[in-house]
Amino acid sequence: MTSTSNTLITIVGGSGFLGRHIVQALAKRGYRIRVAVRRPDLAGHLQPLGMVGQIQVVQGNVRYPASIASACTSASVVINLAGILYESGRQDFEGVHVFGAETVARAALDAGATQLIHVSAIGADPASDSDYARTKGEGEAKVREIFPNATILRPSVVFGPEDQLFNRFAGLARLLPVVPVIGGGTTRFQPVYVADIARAIVNIIDNRLGAGQTFELGGPDIVTLREMFEFTLKAIDRKRVLAPLPFPFARLKATFLQLLPKPLLTTDQVRLLRRDNVVSDEAIREHRTLADLGVMPQAYEAIVPAYLEQYRRTGSYGAPSHA
Repeated sequence: MTSTSNTLITIVGGSGFLGRHIVQALAKRGYRIRVAVRRPDLAGHLQPLGMVGQIQVVQGNVRYPASIASACTSASVVINLAGILYESGRQDFEGVHVFGAETVARAALDAGATQLIHVSAIGADPASDSDYARTKGEGEAKVREIFPNATILRPSVVFGPEDQLFNRFAGLARLLPVVPVIGGGTTRFQPVYVADIARAIVNIIDNRLGAGQTFELGGPDIVTLREMFEFTLKAIDRKRVLAPLPFPFARLKATFLQLLPKPLLTTDQVRLLRRDNVVSDEAIREHRTLADLGVMPQAYEAIVPAYLEQYRRTGSYGAPSHA
């Protein structure tokens, strides 16, 4: 096995849900890791994922190019995970997804990095009517312009412990007797396991895969929003009414919910839900999927119930209650 101990990898925005899994996977392979985050004081959970001194957390904000340039100094590989699901204060889509992507790509190029991995999302499209998807697409274009050999990854919705997918569904079901399902729940998704994405990134770096390519990452199953809700209810042993919420009413409701400090729903997210979020036929045909990165995707049915037990009335004990 080739030694990786002299290889420095900078991960921008690596303290979140996806980031911690990537950090852990790379640490197990022996890489040195520098994680650039806005608030290093809130990223202390990363150091125990590796050996003493293996993981360094530094301050870095994609809105301030000098901080990212410093974080990328001497890095052989740069991974950009910076992204937001909704806008808040100075953290807006343009600043993070477009200017931020450009900043990281420029810093990787200037640092002499040999690989840049940019994590985007399925549905990224500069022509989209969703601000999230549009800026994701514009960010990809900036990356390609500056660092043509970058590897771009577009995951579908990501699941795993502490996700904002099944955990959110379960939280709503625990609180509400009637759960609204936007658009009747017909939107299709291809949930992908967070650890599978981390393994794919390790394979890209280990084997220098995917230069200049864009991969779409999805799990083995395509399911509708309603089917994910139904699965969640079964996993947490609760009976709830799933009430269809037509898109026009969902948009109206979102105009108020997006005013909360942590929005439960935004009008932009409603626009996103009008389109399926699955791996394209083109990506499959051109061998740009998770399997083509050496990872056989794992099914959510086998993994999710274990971390949703906390939402059951009796946890992992007791007979089904159908509460």
